[in-house]
Amino acid sequence: MKTLFEETTLEEAKQRIADLQPNDRAVWGKMNPAQALAHCSASMEIALGRPSQPRILLGRLLGPLAKKSMLVKGEPLRRNSKTEKSCFVTDERDFFAERQRLLELLEKFSAGGPALCTTQPHFFFGKLTQVEWATLMYQHLDHHLRQFNA
Repeated sequence: MKTLFEETTLEEAKQRIADLQPNDRAVWGKMNPAQALAHCSASMEIALGRPSQPRILLGRLLGPLAKKSMLVKGEPLRRNSKTEKSCFVTDERDFFAERQRLLELLEKFSAGGPALCTTQPHFFFGKLTQVEWATLMYQHLDHHLRQFNA
């Protein structure tokens, strides 16, 4: 299972982000590339300790099954999955500024290693280990890069 604590996985993610272009069309969803980058940055900030929303009821009910599916079996994140309210991005964003912001957050997360990960529960999956956070953050990023064929 890939995690953002692995140098090769980090480099792959950075290359895919570099391949993403401002006018790329989404295969699914409503976000444009700049919004998707901003959304991924907001998620990374939560993994780094920014306060998140409380657990949602659906997560309390289905979170353990989904966690096993994604973080144990390695199944990719499904299209139109539940998004935390604080990570919704609907306004227009500057693509190049958002790309730079995400790359900086990835570096910070990776360089900080497990010690920099939050101990807060995820809004849907609940309590995660640092390695589970690093795996989830890669899978989330992969999900949105696949959204634009990057």
